Amino acid sequence: MSEPALLDPPTHSAGTGRGRGLRGARARTAKESAIGGALFAAGAVSILTTVGIIAVLVWESVAFFRRVSITEFLTGTVWTPLFVPQNFGVLPLLAGSILVALVAAVIAIPLGLGSAVYLSEFAPVRLRAWLKPILEILAGVPSVVYGYFALTFVTPILQVIVPGLDMFNALSAGIVVGIMVVPLIASLSEDAMNAVPRELRDGAYALGSTKFEVATRVVTPAALSGIVASFILAISRAIGETMAVVLAAGMTPNLTFDVRESIQTLTAYIVQVSLGDTPFGSIEYQSIFAVGLLLFVVTLVMNIFGLWFLRRYREEYA
Repeated sequence: MSEPALLDPPTHSAGTGRGRGLRGARARTAKESAIGGALFAAGAVSILTTVGIIAVLVWESVAFFRRVSITEFLTGTVWTPLFVPQNFGVLPLLAGSILVALVAAVIAIPLGLGSAVYLSEFAPVRLRAWLKPILEILAGVPSVVYGYFALTFVTPILQVIVPGLDMFNALSAGIVVGIMVVPLIASLSEDAMNAVPRELRDGAYALGSTKFEVATRVVTPAALSGIVASFILAISRAIGETMAVVLAAGMTPNLTFDVRESIQTLTAYIVQVSLGDTPFGSIEYQSIFAVGLLLFVVTLVMNIFGLWFLRRYREEYA
């Protein structure tokens, strides 16, 4: 009786399977490489755009400082580049931006932090699902709408309350800018509080703490780095605000810290000169790049400080 013949291994089918597997792996590798290249290109565009902005600001500012002393620019108290005699002391513009940002911070920090504490620790789940989107709607309102709101609604009310208040004033501008940045503080602060481990809350409750004590003495200190970072980002946003400040505060470069008076900010001056009436290449035209470079440096320093604070205190609470 003959032995049964052994079955030959399906060499052809196996080879075909391996070939298909290799082709599939190569296709996946090619897709991943293409996706990686697209993501790299997106990141490179962002970086190159930032580099281009800085390069333009520095190039035009160097041309400006060849004609105007940088000492006069940073320490002068009179800003009249569009009038004769011309003066290029930027302190009135810088003071105006700081004044609006301070008023905005006084309004936005308590409201934003209080909203974040309520949404994170006190609000029921269903109510939070409604309140947070409504709060964030404020961030989507155009700034020009806030400017007209300040000019036609906030300022007339303030003129009844505050004696000697000008029609264009820093107080009204700061209030509406503060309202604008409330969603930024509330959203970022709430995210920082939600990142606090639940065990810290449970431990505090186990020791007999009330909900208010847990929110103010446990959760808020633990989320302090993120909360302070939201404050700094909001103040940077307030310093860089344009249209609301232009409409509410006016365009008077006035070195004052009286919130009842009209002022001009760094961004408001850029808008004024960018309307198209200034000759290209003139010293007035170049001045907006020097002002823009100063604004860029101020916001960059604030953001760097925010990142440093975030890293330092996050490590302490880690």
